[in-house]
Amino acid sequence: MNASRPNDHTQPNAPTDRDAAAPDHAADPNNGSDPNPSGEKTHRHFIRQAIDADLASGRFDGVRTRFPPEPNGYLHIGHAKSICLNFGLAQELGGTCNLRFDDTNPTKEDTEYVDSIQEDVRWLGFQWDNLHFASDYFDQLYQWAEKLVMEGHAYVCDLTAEQTREYRGTLTEPGRDSPGRSNTPEENLDLLRRMKAGEFPDGAKTLRAKIDMANPNINLRDPVMYRISHVPHHRTGDKWCIYPMYDWAHGQSDSIEKITFSICTLEFEHHRPLYDWYCEKLEIHHPRQIEFARLNITYTVMSKRKLLQLVQEKHVSGWDDPRMPTIVGLRRRGYTPESIRAFCADIGVAKFNSTIDVVRLENAVREHLNEVAPRRMAVLDPVKLTITNWADHGSPVEMMSAINNPGDESAGSREIPFSGSLWIERDDFKEEAPRKFFRLKKGGAVRLRAGYIVDCHDVVKDDDGNITEILCTYDPETKSGEDTSGRKVKGTIHWVSCDHASEVTVRNYDRLFSVENPDNVPEGKTFLDHINPDSLSTTKAYVEPALCEAKVGDRVQFERLGYYVVDPDSKDGEMVFNRIVGLRDTWAKIANKSEGNPKGGGKQGAGKQGGGKQGSGKQKTGKQGGNQPASGKPPQAKKTD
Repeated sequence: MNASRPNDHTQPNAPTDRDAAAPDHAADPNNGSDPNPSGEKTHRHFIRQAIDADLASGRFDGVRTRFPPEPNGYLHIGHAKSICLNFGLAQELGGTCNLRFDDTNPTKEDTEYVDSIQEDVRWLGFQWDNLHFASDYFDQLYQWAEKLVMEGHAYVCDLTAEQTREYRGTLTEPGRDSPGRSNTPEENLDLLRRMKAGEFPDGAKTLRAKIDMANPNINLRDPVMYRISHVPHHRTGDKWCIYPMYDWAHGQSDSIEKITFSICTLEFEHHRPLYDWYCEKLEIHHPRQIEFARLNITYTVMSKRKLLQLVQEKHVSGWDDPRMPTIVGLRRRGYTPESIRAFCADIGVAKFNSTIDVVRLENAVREHLNEVAPRRMAVLDPVKLTITNWADHGSPVEMMSAINNPGDESAGSREIPFSGSLWIERDDFKEEAPRKFFRLKKGGAVRLRAGYIVDCHDVVKDDDGNITEILCTYDPETKSGEDTSGRKVKGTIHWVSCDHASEVTVRNYDRLFSVENPDNVPEGKTFLDHINPDSLSTTKAYVEPALCEAKVGDRVQFERLGYYVVDPDSKDGEMVFNRIVGLRDTWAKIANKSEGNPKGGGKQGAGKQGGGKQGSGKQKTGKQGGNQPASGKPPQAKKTD
């Protein structure tokens, strides 16, 4: 129950979050979030408090949760929040958590999704106690359906899909009784069994619960329990031609598994009375359902339908496109399971729907990779730097020692070849630079990371006036770690040796959408009109030799540029790196302010990953998990001037 379940033609006019009256949370100043996740009982989030109360009162004897996805698509970051919550509560309280596939709609389900979901759960660091499928319970569900029919609580309806919608009524008008509502239990049982035997075509009849067609909650206006569908099931084959509706199968599956706490997203709050009604009429184990706010993130869409549209219409390369919010996409992008778990813990658990700034997700992976990713040097936009007095060195190549991770002594160091011909980033040099530009400029000096201080004395230009070569001298007394010169320079830049560098492909990914809320579209437009045309740029880059040893999935920090991961498209001699997230670019922020843009900017497209908004950690709307802001700390190794 992590996203709204489409109920085909059987649940028209179902209330939306907009229609639903919000529960009274006036007594909860933290909006249901956990302002202090230290474990102090008085500060535990509202779901944990409810569980504690039920265990203390003896209502339940233990914690048994479940994660119940539908195998009709790939999981996304919103599902990750539910996974962390359900599995995390079970781990924390010594309980169990099942993985159950609610596979009740064979027209949209596939074993491909079953396999991918299991892989996603494991990758996030969790292992289920039991693996179940709703289809395991089809026989029991059908027996219970016959029980409700015989007791007068269900009937067979002949209305078409259009008629069902018409008879259902609206939020302000009651519904009308179906003609089948007056059938006797014996008549209904006969019709149900004939439905099961395959006597009727698709859509000819449905089985509906007999509740209240005037109930203000539309979910209780005789909801459909079974529909006819002559479609093979991915697990049961051709055994069934009637399939249970989600609302009929889900709650009873929880009951069969003796789940104690059914943790759902807010759109199921109005379905809870229906689940209660089924359990009460059947007199079976009755879990407690608790709803929490689903995850919404800026610059992102979470609708399965829209994600499927992006894939089918080839706006992205597939479900695992690194710009997608799917777990497989985030994994290929280079996100770590630790960072996603940290993000889910940071945003907390709330009772009201709101939207989280994507910066908080980016900060989570940035902060984790800052701790664990080895540093390497790469040049993405190269210009040649020639050391004109390098011949005085006496050796064409000198090996420089560079630290692998300044925050982790155990990571050690590596040797990098240094020569008289180097590649540096083009934007690390300006022939004429403003006062606060602390990189290299003509007539100025800069330190080469793990190398020497160089002084620029001239440049070489082509016929169009473009700089093709920067001419410098090096100071032999300024070797990093052995500097005896006493010289001080404010800037340090990275480099690679021209003769020793390897050429690789770099895919610089940015946010897929150019606006904070892609679903907010003017009339005549769709969310697709907000796709960011600069969400992917590909370039050739030069990297230091150590990167040739990297394997698919290895994550590194390109010093002063960002964090990158080796993509599965890599082959021997043809390595591909994906940008995971950028580092803050201090100069870009200064430059934007000087141009009259107080918000900063950056070089990374519409999402402004490289600019002044990095690390803010603030939310755009609402207070989802508020009181737990992201740290906003810049990474230790940031691009400085």
